[in-house]
Amino acid sequence: MLFLWLYMFYSCAGSCAGLAAPPLLPLLPGEPSEESSLEEQRAAPDAGSPISSFFNSSGTKRLPQAIIIGVKKGGTRALLEFLRVHPDVRAVGAEPHFFDRNYERGLAWYRELMPRTLEGQITMEKTPSYFVTKEAPARISSMCKGTKLIVVVRDPVTRAISDYTQTLSKKPDIPTFESLTFKNRTTGLIDTSWSAIQIGIYAKHLENWLLHFPIGQILFVSGERLISDPAGELGRVQDFLGLKRIITDKHFYFNKTGNLLLFCFFVNNPPQIPKSMGN
Repeated sequence: MLFLWLYMFYSCAGSCAGLAAPPLLPLLPGEPSEESSLEEQRAAPDAGSPISSFFNSSGTKRLPQAIIIGVKKGGTRALLEFLRVHPDVRAVGAEPHFFDRNYERGLAWYRELMPRTLEGQITMEKTPSYFVTKEAPARISSMCKGTKLIVVVRDPVTRAISDYTQTLSKKPDIPTFESLTFKNRTTGLIDTSWSAIQIGIYAKHLENWLLHFPIGQILFVSGERLISDPAGELGRVQDFLGLKRIITDKHFYFNKTGNLLLFCFFVNNPPQIPKSMGN
């Protein structure tokens, strides 16, 4: 199946017309991981946002009030790209990996990676490996106990296959999926020590987070529904973040087979999509 999104920014509350639209991006819950260099993050923390140039010299850099903490191959990139076109959301494009790989650099370093925000806007970042990092919950709680956390989950088997496929594309000589999954194929005993399986044991990792955050501060988003009902899932996310529901079903277009075809974002009136595009 081919899923494409077209992000179009026509006006920003009627005053930012004329900004160029960003390129087409794939809408897949198993997006490739983003491993931008730290220098690239500093140079363009929000380069993919169609309104980034408007805020580059305005506002204040703040620590994030919300973080997409997981999970890998669940649909975190898709969710972040949807949210980044909301006028009240400003997010880091690259994955900072602060709470798992760069914590020793300090909060001042982390804050510097953040985009500038105006009063009333939310600063966000996403790093899927946080969810399975033992130290991450305590570290984020130490930064701010009120941080809102979002986890994009997907069927564990489908997620594991997607994870394996990505690794296979980089390392063609790795063992088969079956040999890595089963300790004993005859008895069906699963090897839960393999990272692709380990990530999908969501309840185990959640226990660690609940030691530091109440369950009401964590939102679970379905990677499957992010494709089948993107407006519904985005509505839940916007409510959770305390945002006005600007991204609605009017911005999503499906073909006759029900596959998500385009995501068109206009702050004001969405355009009329020609019927031929839905065929």
